[in-house]
Amino acid sequence: MEERRKYKRLPIKLIIDIDKLFRQDNEIISDINESIEVVDISKRGIGFLCKDELPLDYYFNAKIQFDEVRFFYCVIKIIRKEKLEEGYHFGCEFVGLAEFLSKKVDEYESILDDMNSEI
Repeated sequence: MEERRKYKRLPIKLIIDIDKLFRQDNEIISDINESIEVVDISKRGIGFLCKDELPLDYYFNAKIQFDEVRFFYCVIKIIRKEKLEEGYHFGCEFVGLAEFLSKKVDEYESILDDMNSEI
């Protein structure tokens, strides 16, 4: 099957805590207190697993941390969800991610490529 995505998905293991969701019309859902497991990342967004259902078209703030020195803060919009046997898989996109921050995803891809070539 031909890959139709503009940017390559890269595997990542990252836990992010979400305390609130918000929309552009200032609607806020507080006290979410949900930990999500980020399973992949691209220059466009992330995919994550969550035990509870979250609403589409809401945003949350996140810190994407690749290691102790490489990280960035961003706003993420939930755009897709899929029901799984135990929980949900969500697809999200970065909102207004600056070019110099998206280069951190490129750096992460280079590190993964280097690690894979050593194996």
